[in-house]
Amino acid sequence: MDERRLKSLLRRFRKGDAAEAEVLAALRHMPFEDLGFARVDHHRALRCGHFEVVFGQGKTPQQVVAIAAAMRRRDSLVLVTRAEAAVVTAVTQALPETVFHEAARAVTVGPLPRGKGSVAVVSAGTSDGAVAAEAALTARCLGARVELFEDVGVAGLHRLLALVPRLEKARAVVVVAGMEGALPSVVAGLLAAPIVAVPTSVGYGASFGGLAALLAMLNSCAAGVSVVNIDNGFGAGFQAALINRA
Repeated sequence: MDERRLKSLLRRFRKGDAAEAEVLAALRHMPFEDLGFARVDHHRALRCGHFEVVFGQGKTPQQVVAIAAAMRRRDSLVLVTRAEAAVVTAVTQALPETVFHEAARAVTVGPLPRGKGSVAVVSAGTSDGAVAAEAALTARCLGARVELFEDVGVAGLHRLLALVPRLEKARAVVVVAGMEGALPSVVAGLLAAPIVAVPTSVGYGASFGGLAALLAMLNSCAAGVSVVNIDNGFGAGFQAALINRA
């Protein structure tokens, strides 16, 4: 339950439009609900301003369904990241309103909020698409209006330069790149908005599974660049959405 829904319920109770039993039922599982194998944090939206997100990797389909169902009962939007095929099938069969976002490898249950502000997600190459899509979907779920710009890496810099007028409108920019990881520094040198850089594991052997890109981004000579972990599109989208709210 988020702050808006709780305030609405309390106003209805004060006016006599909601029974005491309804209020108690809504609050019974706050701050968390113990499912035996997981403790679902229903209080997070009130405490932190955003709902809990389910990391699908490593969980069984049954566990993901149980967690998602518990969250949906509390009227939360559900986002399951790194959703494998079996998880997608199980959640889709068990819960209405389920949408599979194939490019992002994620599932949502419930309507996404209407976007506000502006977050841009920029990817260096098509091979970085899954991480970029995860970042874009995450930011959307947290209430940001998102534009995705793909395949504008430094090997063809004119592609990026053509987008600068549109990128200048963003409050935060996520930049996703593998290989040598140079793109965030270039973007940060062109824009005033804060940059959230995401190294990906895309590249040949000496990229060391994204380590080369990670170190390049951490050593950026451009100011205003923060860096998340390798392939962590979720973390980047989340951070950009929080900047967008400020």
